[in-house]
Amino acid sequence: MDNNSLWYRDAVFYEVPVKSFFDSTNDGTGDFNGLRMKLPYLHDLGVDAIWLLPFYKSPLKDDGYDISDYYSIQPEYGTLDDFKGFIAEAHTLNIRVVADLVLNHVSDQNQWFQDARKSRDSPKRDWFVWSDTDTKYSGVRIIFIDSEISNWTWEPNTKQYYWHRFYSHQPDLNYDNPEVREEMKNVIRYWLRLGLDGFRCDAVPYLFEREGTSCENLPETHEYFKEIRKMMDEEFPGAILLAEANQWPSDAKQYFGKGDEFHMAFNFPLMPRMFISLARESSFPLIDIINQTLPIPDNCDWAIFLRNHDELTLEMVTDEERDIMYKEYAKLPKMRLNLGIRRRLAPLVDNDRATLELLNALMFSLPGTPIIYYGDEIGMGDNVYLGDRNGVRTPMQWSYDRNAGFSTADNEQLYSPVVTNPNYHYESINVESELRSGSSLLNWMKKMLRVRKNYSELLGRGGIRFIDQKNRRVLTYVREYKDQRMLCIFNLSRRPTYVELNLPEFRGLKPLEAITKSPFPRIGGLPYFFTLPPRGFFWLNLTVPDHDDEKDFDD
Repeated sequence: MDNNSLWYRDAVFYEVPVKSFFDSTNDGTGDFNGLRMKLPYLHDLGVDAIWLLPFYKSPLKDDGYDISDYYSIQPEYGTLDDFKGFIAEAHTLNIRVVADLVLNHVSDQNQWFQDARKSRDSPKRDWFVWSDTDTKYSGVRIIFIDSEISNWTWEPNTKQYYWHRFYSHQPDLNYDNPEVREEMKNVIRYWLRLGLDGFRCDAVPYLFEREGTSCENLPETHEYFKEIRKMMDEEFPGAILLAEANQWPSDAKQYFGKGDEFHMAFNFPLMPRMFISLARESSFPLIDIINQTLPIPDNCDWAIFLRNHDELTLEMVTDEERDIMYKEYAKLPKMRLNLGIRRRLAPLVDNDRATLELLNALMFSLPGTPIIYYGDEIGMGDNVYLGDRNGVRTPMQWSYDRNAGFSTADNEQLYSPVVTNPNYHYESINVESELRSGSSLLNWMKKMLRVRKNYSELLGRGGIRFIDQKNRRVLTYVREYKDQRMLCIFNLSRRPTYVELNLPEFRGLKPLEAITKSPFPRIGGLPYFFTLPPRGFFWLNLTVPDHDDEKDFDD
């Protein structure tokens, strides 16, 4: 592995649940050996880091986010030696691995909670938050509004309520207890010693509770994560922390601290506005939100994504914007969950190839570290008839063989049915078929990742400036880093359009299309004219011409 301390700023991440990628034991569930067997595919795709969903021991009531033992691996996923072998192989291919870590809560089957609920005198009692009444912290919002009616649940054995910000089977840990704070640091140490390169920390805003507040983004939470960051920097240099903080930009930016808290944070407000801008055919929602998310410390970065394992959350949008999203992307109630949309990327845009390419090109060129959700590189579909978020967590589609090449187990043994929707059937949407087709989405994605790697410092670390122009349907910006410049132009409309750009500061430079290497005329003193097809885009590397006698665009 290289020693680049800012490796996460130059990287492309790939999110994958262990259970969903490849089954090496033919029991119907993916495992670490299966994931290890498919590492060459990820290396060939061009990803630099893998983000693993929870693999710790769990009753799986919330797909592993309900952890019963932080120091053990879910048996179906393999052994500790399998995990170590996977990590070692990934590192051999120069691929780093980060894992989900659920700090806020545990499973009610966790031995800590089992001990705590037995008696008010239990040594573990104060590891959780208890109350004689369910009116404490009464102003705090309920996150899972489709399934929970309170943040408190009655424990009949000891006749008190326990606090939970998520499901009632996920009691929150009490971070006012120093034993809890130290124990979770020990969990982090344990897995980093085994080779992990960092953690995506789940649900970070909710660790502490204070009466009269929203119990979110409290100063104590930030102080604790700064303690963790300091410990990691001292004991595990190069390991990173990625925050899942579904908050407005002003609050989410606080998780960077002064560069001494999280290395990265998900840009939740940006993600829905990419889709809103397409629905409105307007660049304003994107420009507005990006301006709100900058600046951040130089050693920090946003994580940007189009879809992930959860619903496409619409918490950080206005009511009007939420209505637009539901009307455009989730017309049926079964496509919605909580305040979000439970669909994969391709079905969201009706599998329109131009829109898929434009969205990915946006993600790869906006400030931040891109994260690809497994299967989106081939245009996988979903199954809206599966409950909760399970419809977007179906087995990876490797081939047109039985069970999409994911497993040779009997169909009824699979942890989830494979996608057989006619528009996204695994017999046509799969890795093997797309690798054979030069024009497939998969091969286009591989090409884009190669191009991005050529400009990894520019696109990963560079600043952004929006170019003023009169066509609201077109988004135009320049990415700049040291002496590198890239002009990015996106047609957000379903129709062809044109744009005129005044580029006097770049006069004399020659645009070179970054993907096709096609040269454009040198920039002169007059407006530069571009025509774009529906949902078309340009990435233009602004270069110094080889010859001074080349003609300008306006000659």
